[in-house]
Amino acid sequence: MTLNLNMFPEPTEDPGLLSPLALAFLGDAVYELLLREKYVKQANRPAGVLHALCAKSACAGAQAQALRQLVKVLTEEETEICKRGRNASPGHKPKGASHADYHAATGLETLFGWLYLKGDIARLRELFELICNEENRAQQKPRIQFYGD
Repeated sequence: MTLNLNMFPEPTEDPGLLSPLALAFLGDAVYELLLREKYVKQANRPAGVLHALCAKSACAGAQAQALRQLVKVLTEEETEICKRGRNASPGHKPKGASHADYHAATGLETLFGWLYLKGDIARLRELFELICNEENRAQQKPRIQFYGD
């Protein structure tokens, strides 16, 4: 069973007119929701474990890495939205994140908020799946080969 993000309000006519930080504010929640859905569907885990998994995947460093993975598949318009978010000045940065990672993470969140308000849920899920697939590849350990294998 997949979360039906289409049950939310109609798409905004031009979400590109909104502040990049407003889009990032919403995009943060959308990204977190997708992460929560992913981890809940993977296995029946205690809430504390689910929270730890989400926190690890939603931190600025992980989101910055996710954006770096997506750069080559983004459209021109999506790239522009990311740049608007990345270049926005929030006035603070979280503990434990570099300025570069924090700004890149804001770019990713801006993109997710923009896609959500556009109503482009298919593209939102496509990009999220690309991020997840790349994470899975990075976590796979190389198999040790022996003679005769």
